[in-house]
Amino acid sequence: RGRAGGGAVVDRSGSWMSLRRSLGKAARALSRKMSTPSAAEGGEDLGALLDMFAVRPAMWREHRRRVVERMREAQAAPGSILLLQGGPSPTRYDSDHEPVFRQESHFAYLFGVKEPDVLGVIEVDSGKSTLFFPKLPGEYAIFMGEVRGKDSFLNEYETDEVLFTTDLADYIKDLDPSVIYTNHGRNSDSGLYAKQASYEGIDDFRVDNGLLYDAIVHCRVRKSPEEIELMRHINKISSQAHCWVMAHAQPGMREFQLESLFQHWSYFRGGCRHQSYTNICGCGANGAVLHYGHAGAPNDGLVKDGDMALCDMGAEFRCYTSDITCSFPINGKFSDDQKMVYEAVLASQFAVMRAMKPGVSYIDMHALSYRVILEKLKEGGLLTGDVDDMMSANLGAVFMPHGLGHFMGLDTHDVGGRPKGHQKQTLDGFKSLRCCVELEPNMVLTVEPGVYFNDFALDRALANPQQACFINTEVLKRFRGFGGVRLEDDVLVTEDGIENFTRCPRTVEEVEAVMAGAMDHTAKFTTYADVEA
Repeated sequence: RGRAGGGAVVDRSGSWMSLRRSLGKAARALSRKMSTPSAAEGGEDLGALLDMFAVRPAMWREHRRRVVERMREAQAAPGSILLLQGGPSPTRYDSDHEPVFRQESHFAYLFGVKEPDVLGVIEVDSGKSTLFFPKLPGEYAIFMGEVRGKDSFLNEYETDEVLFTTDLADYIKDLDPSVIYTNHGRNSDSGLYAKQASYEGIDDFRVDNGLLYDAIVHCRVRKSPEEIELMRHINKISSQAHCWVMAHAQPGMREFQLESLFQHWSYFRGGCRHQSYTNICGCGANGAVLHYGHAGAPNDGLVKDGDMALCDMGAEFRCYTSDITCSFPINGKFSDDQKMVYEAVLASQFAVMRAMKPGVSYIDMHALSYRVILEKLKEGGLLTGDVDDMMSANLGAVFMPHGLGHFMGLDTHDVGGRPKGHQKQTLDGFKSLRCCVELEPNMVLTVEPGVYFNDFALDRALANPQQACFINTEVLKRFRGFGGVRLEDDVLVTEDGIENFTRCPRTVEEVEAVMAGAMDHTAKFTTYADVEA
């Protein structure tokens, strides 16, 4: 038996007509819920459900101070300036359609500006900051809204001065800087380069495009108190949304309906217009595809009774991201095999969290996650042999071919995880690790172990004698088409351990309780600290 919307029950052992009658009852119940009286009529005050974070300009001011201080430490020239350019107004290919704009992350870090086509100047000696906005024509008010003046922007962003972009060339000419530092560097995750600022007249000055990028990346890795508060809140909203998805998931849905539930909660309840990345809602075998959900596989699979669902979704607010994965049986009850795999992943996640603290190498944590997973899969009968030998054969990468985690912040794969001179990884799995550093206080990163039964990865391992010898092929047959399990939380490194920002059900019992309606997002869920090693 399974749940349907509005609390109705679907009897899967009955006829198709019985199923249709049950779904009809569910639809009518949902319709009644959607026609809730307004607050004026004595119904629920929907506006009061909004829990939107108030971002203060002091956060961006602190970030500018940090970057200027870092530039001075790096021997930036006296009398120099930092010149940064925000993201441009986007259009869709050759049409005049304007997608919703999202600010370039480095510019958002320093200024928090939500509008496109803006530039910023920071004077290294004094720290004075000036924003330059496009000067809009009066007709803008007809199609787009208020034509804002300089004082309006000054009040919102609290820089020292606001001018128009038409003033930029004369402004810099009057400053006569010794050096203009522009933001140009290679993102180690994407391999792409940040676009450096430019304007007509910049060639008249000495330009350095190497120092500023490294300074900003260094500062972004270690979160400010204001950033930590904001990211803690975004994780709360995303955690609630995941609980909402679990409580309403059922066989017969499409995967994108799970995605829709998440997006609704995060926008309606948290004001999060953007998602941090392309949401992943892989059910059944689709859960073994790490980045499922892209345009070619757009979360459109049919959710079937007996499937495991892997939902990797995170809301974004004011350009700050969250990244949470929950895995659960779509019918609300774990089978024995599902429970075995799930608890192997959970044991791995909790073991890593217990070991995390400043000075610990995240490469070592990745190895620890493999060891625990292999131990648990051996206990479950899927693997045989010595776990040390399995580690030597890198068997963990067969079942978890991705890295254990990555930095979080203004990008989901935030900058700084593979700094210059880092210990480059070459083994499968390890080479996908996006955080190859020793942990420090105020870093925010993900802990996301997983176990996947991907046919390509399994067949490759079975063709490799050094790995195939550990796999019980008869037991493996049960897991073909299983999909995968991933559990992903966002954590803050503290002075002596971590703080877990994510508040989702993690034990088998808690997941089943949330899906049954016996618990909801207000519950205090089990954490790594509640479970003995």
